[in-house]
Amino acid sequence: MKAVVNERYGSPDILDIREIAAPKPNPGEILIKVHATTVGRTDSCALRAHPFFVRPYTGLLRPKRTVLGLDFAGTIEAVGKDVSKFTQGDRVFGLTPGGYGAHAEYVCLSENGAVSAMPSGKPFHEVVVCEGAWYADTYLKKFNLKPGHKILIYGASGAIGTSAVQLSKFYGAEVTAVVSTPHLELARHLGADHVIDYTAEDFVQIDESFDFVLDAVGKTSFFQCRQLLKPEGVFAATDLGLWWHIPILAIWSSLTGSGRVVFPTPHSSQSIVEFLKARIEAGEFHAVIDRKYLLRDIADAYRYVETEQKAGIVVIEVMPET
Repeated sequence: MKAVVNERYGSPDILDIREIAAPKPNPGEILIKVHATTVGRTDSCALRAHPFFVRPYTGLLRPKRTVLGLDFAGTIEAVGKDVSKFTQGDRVFGLTPGGYGAHAEYVCLSENGAVSAMPSGKPFHEVVVCEGAWYADTYLKKFNLKPGHKILIYGASGAIGTSAVQLSKFYGAEVTAVVSTPHLELARHLGADHVIDYTAEDFVQIDESFDFVLDAVGKTSFFQCRQLLKPEGVFAATDLGLWWHIPILAIWSSLTGSGRVVFPTPHSSQSIVEFLKARIEAGEFHAVIDRKYLLRDIADAYRYVETEQKAGIVVIEVMPET
């Protein structure tokens, strides 16, 4: 099968599309022919082994696993012994184990993994949205977001941000989205009640307070945003922050019982994919696609993601649907 291989850490220039052996399903596993995947911030960080301390997990000097790719959508090519949930030919989508393997024509995973039947009537490229939604929902569940809550989402145009806006509205919250000028209408279209252009005004100076502030791109800090929080308000960010202060403050908040800063760790499961399938079928969630690339152009996709200018997701068509 064709796969995008990175045998060392570095820039997108090191990516090599080559023929490698296709995986075979073990008992309890399914083999999926990948039609669509994505390139996101997670893939870009894994390619460069950033931050450095991830290397004990990913490989100290060289990558332990050389095919990246977290989101996938495709058809089941074969099933292993004792598989009961899926059959050959089923259209499925989900997340690969550990965030590896989807930048290839085939991938294997457990039938009990983060995989579900695709939402009915949707093409493959419109359902590779699990990563952003998975991260967003992890944070919103940590907040215990409910009707009547007010949430500000900074960076509401990225994969996590667009997911957070839509899911926050599903949970019944009042949403204020902070984006740049080109993405104002996108934020409104996704359901944001209020939209702030951070290039035109300082969002931390608005005369408003929130139950929750979510930095969906990891470019602010608790200290910048704390004046936006109600007395019991909670701040979260999807990145470590300057000097890794976000997880440090989260630990301190937990030890002191204040709960003012949280930094939850996402754990993928079949339930999150099934939850997202239900939201898509109900019309409560849809993909925001910035660009689409063919597999042969995946290095260009990585370069574009690294500009940090994308809105929503960047799709890779591995086997385009005819």
